Amino acid sequence: MEKHIYLRHLQDRNEVLFYALVVDHLEEMLPILYTPTVGEAVREFSHIYRYPRGFTASTKNIDRIDEALQNVPLEDVRLIVATDSSAILGIGDQGYGGMAISIGKLTLYTAVGGVGPDKTLPVELDVGTDREDLLKDPLYLGVRHRRLRGEEYFRFLDRFVEAVRRRYPKALIQWEDFAKETAFQVLERYRKVIPSFNDDIQGTGAVALAGVLSACRLKGERLSDQVVVVYGAGAGGIGVAWALVEGMKREGLSEEEAKARVLVLDSRGLLVEGRSMEAYKRPFAQRPERLGGWRFSGEYPGLLETIQNARATVLLGLSGQAGSFTEPVVRAMLANTPRPVIFPLSNPTSATEALPDDLVYWTEGRALVAAGSPFPPWGLRAGSSP
Repeated sequence: MEKHIYLRHLQDRNEVLFYALVVDHLEEMLPILYTPTVGEAVREFSHIYRYPRGFTASTKNIDRIDEALQNVPLEDVRLIVATDSSAILGIGDQGYGGMAISIGKLTLYTAVGGVGPDKTLPVELDVGTDREDLLKDPLYLGVRHRRLRGEEYFRFLDRFVEAVRRRYPKALIQWEDFAKETAFQVLERYRKVIPSFNDDIQGTGAVALAGVLSACRLKGERLSDQVVVVYGAGAGGIGVAWALVEGMKREGLSEEEAKARVLVLDSRGLLVEGRSMEAYKRPFAQRPERLGGWRFSGEYPGLLETIQNARATVLLGLSGQAGSFTEPVVRAMLANTPRPVIFPLSNPTSATEALPDDLVYWTEGRALVAAGSPFPPWGLRAGSSP
């Protein structure tokens, strides 16, 4: 954390030197600047604040948002990362602290993607917080009221989007870490108004699909031959399910055939048509007849039962539930295929579904593993399995 504070301070006082350091030592610096350290930086943002960076659209300035944006000393912004901090990483509502995510993500765009820092703008959409501890914290930098909801919330976003269009007509907006209740609505509302995408839905989906395709190539198999279990049905989980279905369709499967091979679970178990669920989950609910011959104990199959009955070959974790990929779950995957693909993608590190060392050990070195947070090379983690 002290290294993170030091680097952020360097970024504010000498940006050229900062990026020279980061680019030359990328592997060492990224875990300090972003995942997993950024999770703690988000939590402590108001306490470690040194110097203003980025733009804040809040309930205090939304009525003069055009004037506020005119004061930004950047004339040709092409990329904006904007968050309302309602679902940061796997740690939930973080109020104004989400600004650290926008700053960190754009640091990656510059260091790794080559986007000029003068073409980027981190944005915090400060619509309040429901965290009582933040509202009572005397050092908290955000507005001190409960989160906007419903029409009031979208009126706020409408004004922000229109102001961005006027000030930066060539800008792309990346919506970052929005709660699942609003992530899909925000994406649908603005994707044809201004060039924009949701990182948790589309970005996570694209990266997960790329990882599974690479694993399939290593196995000498096709994506459309896999049975995939997606554990977690938030914005990330549904985004991954959507990307996998699209990938299978490109290999020749119909939409129905692809959806039958992508099974999504939330906290209540497998998504099945007829059970109560949010609207955004319904396209990925399984038809009840597909469960014919399945054996399970509860109202709906749980994770282990789904893996066993569906004979899953790929397991993706986007639940934020630490340790949920237990040894029996992992060994059930190994019973279905000689080379199981297991990706515990939840971050930060404290929220990961399993430790990579354990996945390798439980599958006798056969699993193809990728994680959503950085970990040491296998066997080097302190206290790792023998």
